[in-house]
Amino acid sequence: MRAYRRFHPGWKEDSNQDTARPLWGLLWEQTFAFVCEMSIFNSIRESRRILPAFAAQGVFWGAFAAYVPYLKEAIAASDADYGLVLLFPAVGALTAMWLAPRVEQILGRYTLLVSMVFFALAMQLPVQVSGLWAFAGLMVFVGAGAGVLDVVSNSWLSGVEARSGRSLMNLNHGVFSLAYGFSAISAGMTRDAGLGPQWLFLLLLLLVLLSSGNMLGDAPAASAGAETSGNRRFPRVVLWGGLIILAGFLAENATEGWAALHIERTLGGGAAEGALGPAMLGFTMAFGRFAGQLLTSRFAEAQVVLCAAVLTVTGALVAAAAINPAMAYAGFALLGLGVSVVAPMVFALIGRRVAEADRARAISRAAVIGYFGFFIGPPVMGFVAQTGGLRLSFVFVAAVMALVPGLLVLLRRSEAAA
Repeated sequence: MRAYRRFHPGWKEDSNQDTARPLWGLLWEQTFAFVCEMSIFNSIRESRRILPAFAAQGVFWGAFAAYVPYLKEAIAASDADYGLVLLFPAVGALTAMWLAPRVEQILGRYTLLVSMVFFALAMQLPVQVSGLWAFAGLMVFVGAGAGVLDVVSNSWLSGVEARSGRSLMNLNHGVFSLAYGFSAISAGMTRDAGLGPQWLFLLLLLLVLLSSGNMLGDAPAASAGAETSGNRRFPRVVLWGGLIILAGFLAENATEGWAALHIERTLGGGAAEGALGPAMLGFTMAFGRFAGQLLTSRFAEAQVVLCAAVLTVTGALVAAAAINPAMAYAGFALLGLGVSVVAPMVFALIGRRVAEADRARAISRAAVIGYFGFFIGPPVMGFVAQTGGLRLSFVFVAAVMALVPGLLVLLRRSEAAA
């Protein structure tokens, strides 16, 4: 590769050199080229105003996942009730995502900052109540904040990618996963020490506010009130891509919401062991997304997503069959590695396939489709767990992800027709 030729004086132009070099040599070459051509520091600099938004979602959802058993007990909810309660943030998120392009037109360059602060403030509310329906109602505001923040951060990042020519989705989604993992572990330790979530969530709010100082900047051209291209129809890649994102979000959300319960209730683990389940998901998703930066330089997105779907199915089945927490962690690790690259790669693909002026609206529509994974996932998972146990719930996750290869075929055909 160009970077290797430039920095390695021993390189000689030889068409047979790749085949003659040992496997470790090829791996070294690709890693070296990745570091030279795709400096992580340059990528962080390019997306520095958007990275805090991904990190903010990660720290709050990681802490929330670790406290799921505590919150579920606090509102006296059964599995089915808790699954029903999680419909409420999904409704808020879907509504907000649909309106996100309009919110961008109104707030302009302040959209990302305002939506992040709103989300962080909304997260303070559900942990303060003990009633089932009060908790459900307040989660609507959490979902609304997360929905707008998700659409805006992804659409703005897609605009930065278009201007800079760099692939940044995996990096930023990787930051989300890394923040999620560290937050889940920290929350697990505070919960194991007998501390409720109220003070921890207040501390996270202060951290988010401190990180927001550098977020103001010019919005991408397709945001900040820009007119759309006038084409109200999008390529079918938005539909098929959205359905793939749906499957990925469902698998991710199911593991976030039910991993701790699976380890503690099904496998007899303690609070800290339970928190390690979603933390394992977060860390492996972070690793997978950072590695995705390298993979996309060598393989097409569709190839990577196909392999990721197979890995996710395997991980879900291992978690379902686990006989101890260690085996469950292994399943969550495989699931996290697989599902990590699905959403960012498909979002990046959609962002490249539509006109710049339509990017925010296209990503918001694909995100709405994808977030039906959060919409239908919790009640279905709760119903399955109530009737057949949490093992069967993870089999359901595997079955959903097994649909991704067929959706990829439809997506590729829609690309060819576009």
